Amino acid sequence: MNHARVRVHQVALPLIFCWVTFSAPLSVQGDGAAQFKAKCVACHGADGSGNTAVGKSMKLRDLGSPDVQKETDEELTAVITSGKGAMPSYKDKLTADQIKQLVAFIRQLAKKA
Repeated sequence: MNHARVRVHQVALPLIFCWVTFSAPLSVQGDGAAQFKAKCVACHGADGSGNTAVGKSMKLRDLGSPDVQKETDEELTAVITSGKGAMPSYKDKLTADQIKQLVAFIRQLAKKA
């Protein structure tokens, strides 16, 4: 019986190590909500409305509004990548995949009518 227990540990521990090591970075990189929270909330607010002190002072558009939502994914990607007005460029701070995840998250902010 002890031999079987040792065998389980020899198989299970490396599998758990690989799962923890390799799955965590992928979930962090691919999470648009986490990127939004880290990079966008200070100005755009948690709900994307721009209802923050900075957002109000810069007269930011509500990211869930039809005006923003009608923009193509390519247009939103360009704004995030290159910046626009007072918004900084994120081309050197986020990967293309992270920007794609951010665009997908912004799509989720669409106002339900």
